Amino acid sequence: MSDQHIVSSFTEDMNELDSLVLQMGGLVEQQLKDATIALKKEDRELAKKVLKGDAAVNELEATLNDAAIRILALRQPVAMDLRNVVVSLKIARHLERMGDYSKNIGRRTNTIAKAEAFTGSVGTLVRMSEKVQSMLKSGLDAYSQRDAEKAESVRAEDQQVDQMLNTLFRELLTYMMEDARNISGAMHLLFMAKNIERIGDHIADIAKETIYMVTGEWPQERRNKEDKTSKMIVDIADNEAID
Repeated sequence: MSDQHIVSSFTEDMNELDSLVLQMGGLVEQQLKDATIALKKEDRELAKKVLKGDAAVNELEATLNDAAIRILALRQPVAMDLRNVVVSLKIARHLERMGDYSKNIGRRTNTIAKAEAFTGSVGTLVRMSEKVQSMLKSGLDAYSQRDAEKAESVRAEDQQVDQMLNTLFRELLTYMMEDARNISGAMHLLFMAKNIERIGDHIADIAKETIYMVTGEWPQERRNKEDKTSKMIVDIADNEAID
């Protein structure tokens, strides 16, 4: 076998790995989009489709893992190629978890009562989801284009998602305090919002690992988490006690 053929074959293997990452990303993006539409339109059939779609994400992760292990065993990549393989494995794991969170949103859509009482909060949650979908697309583009600068921009956007969660958390707590009958529906929406926020965290981690893949250096941990929901529970409880 000629050296040229070996190089060509290695390139094909690496391209296949990239393709699998992007396929997984596309499936997860569609899952989250469908889960959000299902909630907005109270479409239980679409929510069921989201639940079933998780199997395809898991299957792709297994295929990607096999491809990465084969490259490591047979090609023994070094430098950026080695980082590419390792980061691809990590990204696949992030995407699998994101698929699980999307499935959770679909499952709660199937159990939540009519959401007319939470129209404003559902709108905020939909905007959160759309923001995260945009982040995922940009994050996958950064990976595909080997663009560390774009990946850094994606990391910075995660704070906006945290801030949206904080706003929604306050809205839902208000609904629950106004009428105890709102508690069940509000809690479902809150858990959905937290799932979306966690997806944003995973996307930020994908961006971080993309930067490492491209530059060989881990970026500084400059992201300060803006999720204040745990503290809010204490603050609001204190205010209620004062009132």
